Amino acid sequence: MRTTAWTAALVLMLDQASKYIVVHGMGLDRAGAIDLLPPWLNLRMAWNQGINFGLFSGEDAITRWGLVALALGIALWVWLWIGRGRHDARVTVSAGLLIGGALGNVIDRIAYGAVADFLNMSLPIWQNPYSFNIADIAIFLGAAGLVLFTGEADTKRRR
Repeated sequence: MRTTAWTAALVLMLDQASKYIVVHGMGLDRAGAIDLLPPWLNLRMAWNQGINFGLFSGEDAITRWGLVALALGIALWVWLWIGRGRHDARVTVSAGLLIGGALGNVIDRIAYGAVADFLNMSLPIWQNPYSFNIADIAIFLGAAGLVLFTGEADTKRRR
């Protein structure tokens, strides 16, 4: 559980620090866009009131607090599940990634009413219309890791 907690704490700190630096320090909330290595890496401010790609977005308090409750519920469920037994290091790190990312986006929803997305990666022949943040990357990697690595040790033991 210690690995999960440290991973979650690291993700949460990196996520919140990056959002503070980019949104407030660099003024992306006012500028709207800053090109870093166009078209490969750009900063594009997007306030996401929903989940991935703006799904389930809404400006009402029910949607906002419902998504906060859902994220906290998932993070708590993963935390309790990890605490119930021994898991491979990849599983505990994956759980920490997911929990830290979820908590980072929860803080945004509480503080701003929406999640601060700002990373945008495109190609010379394709302009990506979506932005994301470090918490989103951690959630994706954590969920993928839990799917890929959970149960792997049990399968090897049975063989």
